[in-house]
Amino acid sequence: LQGDGPLTVFAPTDEAFGKLPQGTVENLLKPENRDQLKAILLYHVVEGRVDAATAATVKSAATLNGQRFAVNFSNGKLMVDKSRVVQTDIRASNGIIHVIDQVLLPESKPILTIATEAGTFNTLAAAIKAAGLIETLSGDGPFTVFAPTDKAFAKLPKETLQSLLIPENKEKLQQILTYHVVGGRVYSDAVLQKGSLRTVAGLRVNAALTDGQLMINQSSVISGDIQAANGVIHVIDEVLIPDERISALQPAIEYIELAIDRGVPLYNHGQQRACAAVYEVAAEGLLQWQGLPAEVSPVLQKALAKARSAHNSSNKAWTLRYGLDEAYSIMNDQMRMTSR
Repeated sequence: LQGDGPLTVFAPTDEAFGKLPQGTVENLLKPENRDQLKAILLYHVVEGRVDAATAATVKSAATLNGQRFAVNFSNGKLMVDKSRVVQTDIRASNGIIHVIDQVLLPESKPILTIATEAGTFNTLAAAIKAAGLIETLSGDGPFTVFAPTDKAFAKLPKETLQSLLIPENKEKLQQILTYHVVGGRVYSDAVLQKGSLRTVAGLRVNAALTDGQLMINQSSVISGDIQAANGVIHVIDEVLIPDERISALQPAIEYIELAIDRGVPLYNHGQQRACAAVYEVAAEGLLQWQGLPAEVSPVLQKALAKARSAHNSSNKAWTLRYGLDEAYSIMNDQMRMTSR
């Protein structure tokens, strides 16, 4: 808080701390509760200079704790969570202070505890236990979990669910469950903005708005942005099952992304020959890829043949790049169609 910032601090008064249950402050000040105290204090800090006029135009704010708090302006009063802002825009060299009349308390329960206590995720909890993922999802994270309800699991064929829960199918169950988990704390507006999110399973899920409804692949988000100490939960109405075709396509797509990421800086720094070599190796490697769509091979073969007769390294690099781009577009289109 003494750094350059800038930061915006929602500062509870002594009276605000006095409203907490007796003994709470004394307990938080104990050395063993330092992490909990830090989490609470960081929940009062927002990055940047956010004056009252700006705050009044937003619905929520991301804090340095990682969680968000609600912002509401009504009847001439600015509210953050359930706390009223009693004094605004106190200027500091490294930010702004707004005085509030209640201490803001972030969610202190982890994802699994919140899901278990809700009573509507019993099947998910049993599956997490069977997959041996309790310790992982109880960690610091943060994680974003697309959590299927018991009703969502009930839509699966009964024999499918029973099969997944037996020990010999543990790996497959782990893949399905981690397909519902994204690293980081991604709220619904960011989910939609990203459009595609890489899951812990290594495969991507697609996000889209359909008739005003946020969809993750074919599943509807029926309740979003449920905060947890180690992440955020979005409740969905269908279990996400990774398609085997996606499992084959995505590594190939990421292989092209890697090749382009390596080739572009080389080209921009005058190393056109090295760039062309990277693209050529990528195209040849893709042709050996099992599960490559039939439409992709002719595109890459044509690009390689044309590149080998190019008069200079720049033309060769661009010819191969166009071929990789076309292959990338074909596979991306197929992934989107498969995810629907």
